[in-house]
Amino acid sequence: MDLSAPPTNGPKTLSSIILCDRRPDARRRETINKYGRQRLVCTVVSRPPLSQSDEYHHSLQRSAPPGRGCERVVVRSSAAVVAPPLPPLVLPMATPKPNPTIRRLDVASPVPADIDIANAVEPLPIADIAAELGLRPEYFDLYGKYKAKVLLSVLDELKGQQDGYYVVVGGITPTPLGEGKSTTTVGLCQALGAFLDKKVVTCLRQPSQGPTFGIKGGAAGGGYSQVIPMDEFNLHLTGDIHAITAANNLLAAAIDTRIFHEASQSDKALFNRLCPPNKEGKRRFADVMIRRLMKLGISKTDPGELTPDEVRRFARLDIDPASITWRRVMDVNDRFLRKITIGEGPEEKGMVRETGFDIAVASEIMAVLALTTSLADMRERLGRMVIGNSKSGDPITADDLGVGGALTVLMKDAIHPTLMQTLEGTPVLVHAGPFANIAHGNSSIVADKIALKLVGKGGFVVTEAGFGSDIGTEKFMDIKCRYSGLMPQCAIIVATIRALKMHGGGPDVVAGKPLDHAYTSENVALVEAGCVNLAKHIANTKSYGVNVVVAINKFASDTEAEMDVVRNAAMAAGAFDAVICTHHAHGGKGAVDLGLAVQRACESQAEPLKFLYPLESGIKEKIESIAKFYGASAVEYSEQADKQIEMYTKQGFSNLPICMAKTQYSFSHVPSMKGAPSGFVLPIRDVRASIGAGFIYPLVGTMSTMPGLPTRPCFYEIDVDTATGKVMGLS
Repeated sequence: MDLSAPPTNGPKTLSSIILCDRRPDARRRETINKYGRQRLVCTVVSRPPLSQSDEYHHSLQRSAPPGRGCERVVVRSSAAVVAPPLPPLVLPMATPKPNPTIRRLDVASPVPADIDIANAVEPLPIADIAAELGLRPEYFDLYGKYKAKVLLSVLDELKGQQDGYYVVVGGITPTPLGEGKSTTTVGLCQALGAFLDKKVVTCLRQPSQGPTFGIKGGAAGGGYSQVIPMDEFNLHLTGDIHAITAANNLLAAAIDTRIFHEASQSDKALFNRLCPPNKEGKRRFADVMIRRLMKLGISKTDPGELTPDEVRRFARLDIDPASITWRRVMDVNDRFLRKITIGEGPEEKGMVRETGFDIAVASEIMAVLALTTSLADMRERLGRMVIGNSKSGDPITADDLGVGGALTVLMKDAIHPTLMQTLEGTPVLVHAGPFANIAHGNSSIVADKIALKLVGKGGFVVTEAGFGSDIGTEKFMDIKCRYSGLMPQCAIIVATIRALKMHGGGPDVVAGKPLDHAYTSENVALVEAGCVNLAKHIANTKSYGVNVVVAINKFASDTEAEMDVVRNAAMAAGAFDAVICTHHAHGGKGAVDLGLAVQRACESQAEPLKFLYPLESGIKEKIESIAKFYGASAVEYSEQADKQIEMYTKQGFSNLPICMAKTQYSFSHVPSMKGAPSGFVLPIRDVRASIGAGFIYPLVGTMSTMPGLPTRPCFYEIDVDTATGKVMGLS
């Protein structure tokens, strides 16, 4: 598909988005432009119907929701600035109910900054988006005008509804600049909903403030394919990450406090403080304490009936400080907190130990949120999170510390997905945000399940996995799909000429530095050499039994010859289709061909989902299956990793799936190894467990769980317009 550039003779403002009833009879009406506070005059001109033989799914000529007639809209302002006419329209085959939430974007060229586009579009009230999606008011809670929490109770209401098609978006191995995976996800959904008349929901992760203020920027998409309000999406949203931070650090405080009190009290004194008498002199166990008693095999429920030995076993956790894996978290990049010493205050009586901080989205609580299926399930998962071992080698859980219920209270609102919208008015569910190179990198199961029911048969849910097939898509299939029971019918791989040139031997791509000339001029040889990376991602993804569609995210400097190379390489590697997309510059209109390819791929999907490994395999066997998937010839375990694997196997955790913490910049553990390396030895330096979330995660090479800031972070450009209150410079 070849889209011409947007016209350049129109107004350079972004305020000419027309939201008005359209009828085939010509008329004039005045309307207020909410975005520029400027009075506009809309002239709606009838157009004759086009022949039904003109296949609108290839023409991209539809410009109004079905049922609203077939016309073009000309916009005149009081300043006599005339917007360019919209493209010709094609009458749809049927006339379904009009969708009042669909917008039409008047795009500018060159494409303005993301935040400028987002600020120019006033979102529709989120209650209107919810109503169009079929959500009744009792199933969502408003968070201001443009966000709402969708309540999990809607799943009970929709349990008889058939699921729609399930699509996952991954990518090739990226450059540090990113290849537009979120932008493609949003653009595809705008195409499906605003141009192809499909019921669609986008399911995205909530971005961490680490990359937002660090090196990568936000994750709302880009150009004319964005989630809005973009600043709210990228910053606090509805506070879910803050809730995770609070819950995580409450548990961290409980761990060190318990060690402190156990070190300074006798068994009897400790027990008396844990179970103090009430005003009537009676003692009782808290509900969470009953859980610990059951774990210990003690059936008594009256504190006064416990024997001295039972009192000791109940009250004394005897945590081994050297075994503690639970760390504190914060949602900004701070390299100097990777390793810290705590307990330096005089009141802590010399109880000093080394620990550190992780980025908040790497917290196990974030992983629990993404993989849980209900409030009751989340309560159980939070309670069984293991923070370390006793000195006798028994795992110590959050419920052993008595804090599982309190963690759930802090998370009770975060469990509900947040409803937002795209620039073109299609609905978005934002929920959870685990990093893909550290955690499993997928949005939540509950958001996907709600979305699949809301779109129903023939509708589409498009969700995004983190990075490439080696970490994001692999974890989506082998972890998320195992726990959800859902199977995607189509997997998209986003590719750029820029990244393929890098994998073909091009110069290093460094964030904050201008691109080398090799990336801005035609170089077919580099692209051909780099397609080995794309072919590896296609082969890996096809091994799960899903149809693969390659989305070639076109940049302005890409040439037809370069794109032909990618298309041919993708089809030769077994892709179902390979499509050029211009959604960044044109919004949903630039991804219509991708939407049609995805629809065909979903409709023709027939194979069952195939996992990479059986859960019954041992921990090392599963790690080695994944390493082979990367292209490794062998795995090398450190002494610490061997020790941890042996311990987790002994504790009964060997049947959990594996979540590899690995660099996203290579199939291997070395970021500089581009293309499709093979024959390397994959080093496992440590192995940790997220028992509550439900996976074992090996640390590959030098992978860090707390990113650092670059020399020139993104925050240099971020500020606020004090006159309007609008955010500037966010990307």
